Amino acid sequence: MANSSTILLAGGGTGGHLYPGIAVARAIKDLWPEAQPLFLCTDRQIDSIILQPTGFEFIPQPIVPPVKTVPGLIRFWRGWRATKDLVQRLLRQRRPAAAIGLGGYAAGVAVKLAAEAGVPAAMLNPDVIPGKANQYLIRHVRAVCCQFEQTRQHLAPEQQHKVRITGCPIRPEFASLPPRAEAAGRLGLDPILRTLLVTGASQGALTVNEAILAALPSLQLQGWQVLHLAGRDHGTAVTQAYRQQGQSARVIDFTPEMADVFAVADLAVCRAGASTCAELTACGIPAVLMPYPFHKDMHQRANARVLADAGAAVLLEDQKSARANAQNLLTVLQPLLHDADRRAAMTGAARSLARPGAAVEVARVLLEMAAAREK
Repeated sequence: MANSSTILLAGGGTGGHLYPGIAVARAIKDLWPEAQPLFLCTDRQIDSIILQPTGFEFIPQPIVPPVKTVPGLIRFWRGWRATKDLVQRLLRQRRPAAAIGLGGYAAGVAVKLAAEAGVPAAMLNPDVIPGKANQYLIRHVRAVCCQFEQTRQHLAPEQQHKVRITGCPIRPEFASLPPRAEAAGRLGLDPILRTLLVTGASQGALTVNEAILAALPSLQLQGWQVLHLAGRDHGTAVTQAYRQQGQSARVIDFTPEMADVFAVADLAVCRAGASTCAELTACGIPAVLMPYPFHKDMHQRANARVLADAGAAVLLEDQKSARANAQNLLTVLQPLLHDADRRAAMTGAARSLARPGAAVEVARVLLEMAAAREK
């Protein structure tokens, strides 16, 4: 193995970038106990909240996303320059054995500089459509670890040899969910009632929140309870909205204990981020997917389409309007709530898409590149 035991994992800003990286870091430690995973993340609070409990070393980078205003571009340039200095110093001091980009603006500088310094570099591309940062990094890395076979359609012919269909790494606790009764107890839920999960992932999703709240008065929820992960910025408002409607729901702004959440979930209404799709399929949760509607490339729609085509989910376009979304959501959600056979079929379809060993596969890619470098 390499002289250095450091493995760089660059990216952050959302759970969708960090949780796959954490899964890979744990798999690396299992395969190579001497390894020292080092996360180069953002300075957003969510990064420290997620990474602190893991015990892995992490360093926030000064990089910020580019904003097309003069002050925004100046701030980006200053952050980029400071991040470049930070990464170059770490490369000299730590001499990492390998590096991997986890996605987003926080991955670019570190992965590019590592690759230019001769460090074997890979990147995670768990979305069907590579984002801008990944499109930029593809030319610099040796391997592109993808969740979906459909990603090949979005890569140039000369990039095809880099593709590894590994799946999207997820936390190992999803492989063996806790007993439903125990998870329900920790979440303050009734273990007997079926559970409708509403979630916008780690940051929440305003239009998803608004859609379910607008649909709620017309939903027939006999035999069901609602577990709503509202997001850190929306928890208070969502809680008040349920109270104003006289509706009972368990509202949580954010929880890292998603294994408990999926252990009780019988049906989900959520976005279609790459990690969410991987977790839904691993846990066999039927879902109504409302892809994030504000990305130019609509990559969450492409993710959702894979699950919908397999029969694991229903794709519902987010109309960006609470009223329109509520009506469309009622049309698809109400029948699902009371059709156990269809939900069971969706569960089977979801599990057929799962790649529970993705974290180990990505870890092996990194460690094999590091070993080849030593030879």
